[in-house]
Amino acid sequence: MSQNANRMPLIDALKAVAALLVLMNHFSSYGPLAEAARDYFPATFNWFFEYGRMAVQVFLVIAGFLAARGLSAHGQALSVSPLPLIWKRYLRLVVPYLAAIGLAIIAAAIADRWMEDDAIPARATFLQWLAHATLLHGLLGFDALSAGVWYIAIDFQLFALMAILLWAGRIRIVAPALVLAVATASLFWFNRNAGWNNWAIYFFGSYGLGAAAWWASDRRQMSAWLGVMLTVAIAALVVDFRLRIALALAVALLLGFGRRSGLLEQWPNFRPLAFLGQISYSVFLVHFPVLLLANTLYTQTDYDSSLSTLVWLGLSLAASIAVATLFYRWIESPEASRRITATCGWLFVNTLAVARKVPVIGTLLPNRT
Repeated sequence: MSQNANRMPLIDALKAVAALLVLMNHFSSYGPLAEAARDYFPATFNWFFEYGRMAVQVFLVIAGFLAARGLSAHGQALSVSPLPLIWKRYLRLVVPYLAAIGLAIIAAAIADRWMEDDAIPARATFLQWLAHATLLHGLLGFDALSAGVWYIAIDFQLFALMAILLWAGRIRIVAPALVLAVATASLFWFNRNAGWNNWAIYFFGSYGLGAAAWWASDRRQMSAWLGVMLTVAIAALVVDFRLRIALALAVALLLGFGRRSGLLEQWPNFRPLAFLGQISYSVFLVHFPVLLLANTLYTQTDYDSSLSTLVWLGLSLAASIAVATLFYRWIESPEASRRITATCGWLFVNTLAVARKVPVIGTLLPNRT
């Protein structure tokens, strides 16, 4: 791992563990391999099936924590328009995300040829792909083309909502207080109604706890923000106990005290965890195509035992991390993402220039200024 002063080992470790739990949840949920694992090892894999998904709360809290650091490090309102920031966030998420969707479509086509299973997404349509590209697939009711892609859309919504709240807060109310008010509404009302789970407001309670943890870790504001955060979260749990919210509160407290004590930038000093945390988004994106192909190969073998199931799961996990490593290097890393974005921009500009030379099309395009 490169020596980057902005890296936070504690956050990398949390992301690494959360990514592995999400993987194990999906490896316990989709395909014949998951069915075999739950049959041979019911206690372990039923636990992953039931509780592994809660690791998403770790990502939500961390995302809120880092959003507060980037948008309002000292609890100040956002003084610039949020739109360029939202667009930048969209590009950061969508470039690797669309590449992973392409891999998922290819893997699904291969799996569909050799295996019959409900885990295989139906053949993608253009409208379905377009809904995914605009991160509106959940809101528009389209079937997902890959496991977990709902989270990318929610992450984008949460960041956009956070930026807009911090910008709107400069008019009438202190910006962080406005964020906390919306987080409180989420914890007490929206998060208790699963009908909102395609909208950011459903998850904003956990995201807001992460933001509050950043502000609470400031020496000048720690006692006030910590008191407010604990009061709101505990009251919400008293009204309706949800294990996912209790986990979010625990992660928020860990991050807040970690920053306050200095552990955030110092512990744990374990390179494998740091590396896995760094590529965790790539792991999240590419593991489902790998899982589809692993299930396809598994169904073509005659091995049917607890040992062979463990071997296949181990190989699938290792392959997911290996593919994610390559994916991060070539597509997700900041350098690769900038290169891909620049290439897309060059193609767009040159395509537009060619189109202007076509008599009929050129008259329909706006004039250059």
